[in-house]
Amino acid sequence: MSETTRHRGRWTQDDRCGSPWHYLPVEVPPGTAGLRVDLDYDRSGAVLDLGCFGPSGFRGWSGGARSSFVITPGEATPGYLPGELEPGLWQVVLGLYRLPADGVEYSVTASVSTTRGRLHPVPPGPVPSPLSERPPRRELPARPGHRWLAGDLHTHTVHSDGDFTVAELARFAAAQGLDYLAVTDHNTTSHFAELKDAGARYGITLIPGQEVTTEDGHANALGDVGWIDFREPPDRWLDTTEQRGGLLSVNHPIGGHVSWIWPMERRPPLAEVWHWSWLDPHWTTPLAWWLAWDPTSVPVGGSDWHRPGADATPGTPTTWVECAGEGPGAVLDGLRAGRCTISARRDGPVLLRRDGEFVAVGADGTILAGPDGSRAVVRGDMAVFPAADGYHRLLDITGATLALTG
Repeated sequence: MSETTRHRGRWTQDDRCGSPWHYLPVEVPPGTAGLRVDLDYDRSGAVLDLGCFGPSGFRGWSGGARSSFVITPGEATPGYLPGELEPGLWQVVLGLYRLPADGVEYSVTASVSTTRGRLHPVPPGPVPSPLSERPPRRELPARPGHRWLAGDLHTHTVHSDGDFTVAELARFAAAQGLDYLAVTDHNTTSHFAELKDAGARYGITLIPGQEVTTEDGHANALGDVGWIDFREPPDRWLDTTEQRGGLLSVNHPIGGHVSWIWPMERRPPLAEVWHWSWLDPHWTTPLAWWLAWDPTSVPVGGSDWHRPGADATPGTPTTWVECAGEGPGAVLDGLRAGRCTISARRDGPVLLRRDGEFVAVGADGTILAGPDGSRAVVRGDMAVFPAADGYHRLLDITGATLALTG
């Protein structure tokens, strides 16, 4: 047996100004084995985000990446959480992200079925084979019992608006020689369940993450902290992430129409100073934002990778973290302690702080630049300088930033 609920109407600029999110009720009767929702509207001039809440809370989000989803007890469309469909009033959520001046007509069709097997999400493709070989690890000088791990703190999969499955992304990142990767899909945690197995299969540490995504700015909640409600103000994101043992990072603060413009009473511990939107490494705009925002926030990097050919490759830039182990907790502990540094790429020059010294690795001929205007030529593959307060960079002879440490 199946039942269908239909909602039709027109969203206007008045609706959008009243609230970014609107809720359409769907009654789910006892014994429901599957829910399918389809959204239809003219995409030529509008973008509507799509999500779902059950009586007990969040069940999924796909933003503008999908126009339909299916939830069943055992499986769900990427971005949505499988599990029993509790009876009661469910809500289809529409985000009015972009509307033309005269608004847009829409229709939502929600079908529930009490017959198991009647509704299925699109099945995933085959799991890619393990890597036969990968680039050797790059060993950087570290404290006893520690190792510098190369990684990327900002990537996406099919669970939001990326093209790769979790397994495909893990394999691809491992093939770039990365040791860890944060998988940070937009406003969802549905990818969390796949991370441990995919990481083990391809020999890479996968860190749970959610890119909390709003029109006024994005932030990564890093760690297995559960779902963070993007409808709350950012100070709540920070409080909740910290209470659950994670770390919050402001993302791409100078990133065109997705730049960070939210006010906050407290500052998150991390700031994604280096992002692919730093289009020209001769610019100092991201550094200017960071210094004005809070120079005590630990600078990190992220590629914001979605698909081949559209974004920087994972590890561009590379965030190096000095870790006492190799699991997600060890990486988060290193970030929390500020034991990290950023390089433009995994195999490029790196600048480390170690025991009151700077160590420039693979940086022969570059320039060590300090915040007070000091400059020194780096000579040799591993050069040591007295450490000084404040951020320092490695520059090429044209003034382009090659590496950054806080």
